Formats: sequence, C-alpha cells, structure tokens
Amino acid sequence: MSQRDTHTVEVAGLTRHFPLFEVAPGVRIAVFNMLGDTYVVKASAAALAERLKDVAADVLVTAEAKSIPLIYEMSALMGLPYVVMRKAYKSYMGEAISAETISITTGAPQTLFLDEKDRALIKDKRVIVIDDVISTGSTLNGMEKLVLKAEGEVAQIAAIFTEGDDDWSRVVALGNLPIFKS
Repeated sequence: MSQRDTHTVEVAGLTRHFPLFEVAPGVRIAVFNMLGDTYVVKASAAALAERLKDVAADVLVTAEAKSIPLIYEMSALMGLPYVVMRKAYKSYMGEAISAETISITTGAPQTLFLDEKDRALIKDKRVIVIDDVISTGSTLNGMEKLVLKAEGEVAQIAAIFTEGDDDWSRVVALGNLPIFKS
C-alpha cells in the first residue's frame, strides 16, 4: 500500500490524521471514518451532547451507518431515544416512508427509509438530526424530509464535521474539513 497524503485535525481534544481521497477530478477530501475509533466516538459524542444540552428535543435521528456509534453514545449521555434511518428497505419495516439523497462518498443516488415503528417515535416530537460529516447537505436534506413526513419537527442539526465553504451556520459542529482542489 502506498503512502497516502493526510490532513491533520483536532476533534474533541484528540488529534487524528485523515487520509485524502479524490472524489472528482482534482478534488480531494479528508475522509473521516470513526468506525472502530472508540476514543473519537466517545469524545465527540460528549462534546456534541454538551453543545446540545439546551436544545429542547425528544429524539435523536441519524442515517445508517457510520454515525450509529455516535448516536448511540449521544443517546446514552443525553437520555434520549434514537432512530436510525436505513439505506435499504426490509419487509419488517412495514409501511416505511422514504427520501432520496446523493452521498458525496458514493456519488450515486440513495434512498433513506424510516420504518413504521420509528415513525411513531418521531410523530409530534422535536428531533435533533445528527451526522458524522455534512458535505453537500444531501443526506441531511433527506433526513429532514423524513422527519417532516413523519410529522416531527427538526429542533437542531449537529455533526462532528461540516465540509467545505458552504454556509453551515445552522449546524452545531465540532469542526470544518476543507475541500482540497488542485
């Protein structure tokens, strides 16, 4: 395996070196993958929970998959239930609702599904939408659409990182990752 360029960041008091990957010709991003990094998950969850402590909310929501350990830890710290919007429909999900997204890391359209059990957890509730990294906002928009379709209210949006120069002022984030253009 060749030596890959990295981008060094500090998140929740921890230093990490994120590998750079090309996602389009001449465009690279620092890839943050917290799966398997218990220290980053726990520290980031605690930092986000602290920043969200004054938000009136009833439930936490994220999309499958990398944010699952984060939302689990935040749920335990904040004493709130959590919901995971799935990327594939399973028959046990019953009358699920869905929304389309396009993820920067896959580059292809995806569908998020909210199963009927979780719809009941969101209906008439204040929701904090959580993601690991918000890049283009597509997954975020899909999650917000599903919260509204389930008759919930988005009380706040939070992420460990935002990415790029977009206006992310409505997002509670621990940091921002640059986009590298050559």
